Amino acid sequence: MAMLIEGLRLWVAGTNAWIVAAHGPGGECVLIDAPPDPGAIVGRLRDKGLKLVAVFATHGHVDHVGGVAEVVGRQPAPAEVPVRIHDHDRHMLLDPVRTGGTLSELLAYSDLDLDPPERIEGLDDGERISGAGMTFTAIHTPGHTQGSTCFLLDVDGEEPILFSGDHLFQGSIGRTDLPGGSMEQLVESMIDKILPLPDEVRVLPGHGDTTTIGQERLTNPFIKAMARS
Repeated sequence: MAMLIEGLRLWVAGTNAWIVAAHGPGGECVLIDAPPDPGAIVGRLRDKGLKLVAVFATHGHVDHVGGVAEVVGRQPAPAEVPVRIHDHDRHMLLDPVRTGGTLSELLAYSDLDLDPPERIEGLDDGERISGAGMTFTAIHTPGHTQGSTCFLLDVDGEEPILFSGDHLFQGSIGRTDLPGGSMEQLVESMIDKILPLPDEVRVLPGHGDTTTIGQERLTNPFIKAMARS
């Protein structure tokens, strides 16, 4: 059965939640990012007959982690579902309302379960983390936030896939004007860790459409400016 990779574009920020299942519907899956629209995510997991075994957060902004607690809490065994996030962004997951900036106001008056999930585990740069029969490499890319992390998935017989969060988009890069952001760090992370990847690597971002490293190298004005410098 073919691998399932499905993106759900959710909440007011149009954040992509990526469901990844090595063996397609009916098996185990990993969720990358959980916007504050948990019903849509849980419903999709149910429709596909998928068992959630891990959540990977690309960073701690509320539009990426606001639904984590409720998605995990609705699983048959919530304590068995680890949530992996870099330690520098852990505080955002623990208290998404106080750390979420302007968007957090929308959560403060919602009925979402915002209590932290039972299992929050950190991750290190270069660490290989497993779930649902797959192994992802965590690539720490500070700049959008201090804990911003991309996840590289090697797929047998196919080009690798990079879940880039808000670090790299089709035609753009992550903003750095929010607390914890740094353009200098983002550029350094991009040049040292992302641009060396092969052109064929597919990029599945936290917002917008999919792309490839090669396409962004050729067409992304921010990446082209980095190359010139």
